[in-house]
Amino acid sequence: MRAFIFPGQGSQAVGMGKALSDASPVAKAVFQEVDEALGQHLFRLMTEGPEDQLVLTENAQPAIMANAIATLRVLEQEGGVRLADKADYVSGHSLGEYTALCAAGALDLSTTAVLLKHRGRAMQAAVPVGEGAMAALLGADVEKAQAIATAAAEGEVCTVANDNDPSQVVISGARGAIERAIAMAKDMGAKRAVLLPVSAPFHCPLMQPAADAMETALAHARIAAPLVPVFANVTAAPVSDPDTIRRLLVEQVTGMVRWRESVLAMNAAGVDRFVEFGGKVLAPMVKRIAPDVETTSVITMDDLEALAKGL
Repeated sequence: MRAFIFPGQGSQAVGMGKALSDASPVAKAVFQEVDEALGQHLFRLMTEGPEDQLVLTENAQPAIMANAIATLRVLEQEGGVRLADKADYVSGHSLGEYTALCAAGALDLSTTAVLLKHRGRAMQAAVPVGEGAMAALLGADVEKAQAIATAAAEGEVCTVANDNDPSQVVISGARGAIERAIAMAKDMGAKRAVLLPVSAPFHCPLMQPAADAMETALAHARIAAPLVPVFANVTAAPVSDPDTIRRLLVEQVTGMVRWRESVLAMNAAGVDRFVEFGGKVLAPMVKRIAPDVETTSVITMDDLEALAKGL
């Protein structure tokens, strides 16, 4: 069995999508549709920068989605591969869950782009710049990370945001609490703690204003049943019901991204092949979670041609 997976924030880079767009009219059409939906030259920003604009959450989120969907559409339309025939499940990391829903036909491309733009703005606006922070705890599992976060909180928000893999967990919360967590991480058993270059403390209770904004936005969005079940970040379980999908996307803004558990659950359900579209971020994590599975990262036209032959 096979899962198609989609990366989250941090996988953006100036130049992304250019080679794909140059080589494929299918990819070019995806980028044009996203630009039109957003009313901005996002593709120009993706290919030319400046980087300080691309990394802004409201730009990075739709850009990463567009790049991954363009990659998938080339496979589908030029490689003659139907997702429903070749994938048993889809999943994505944080914003990648929106990409997964788009890939599986639950959301159309324009709606996905607009929702992610809105989500990025809402997440950025939820906490004043400088008041929140995130840190990666390396060499720490989720239990150790939660213990560090709890010890550092001292009445402030400090919690696990992303359970990425057995050796990397991200915590999120008030800046002071995160700085305390970094200071005490080594003594509490983590190998290293690294402050992340993010503009807001994602996936923690401080994001509640953004969750409220997304609840309003998602209430008006048309969500169809996906072609294949989507493994949701907050439950690490498959979902196909549109109303449940809508509710879980709201919960995802403040909830923990249970990526490690999602991979284990997909593996337990029989998935032994994972294909990542538009990045090489999740595949290495998957390997650390489930060493016996087969992983593929699909970024270039050559990658796509090789994948189409192997499917």
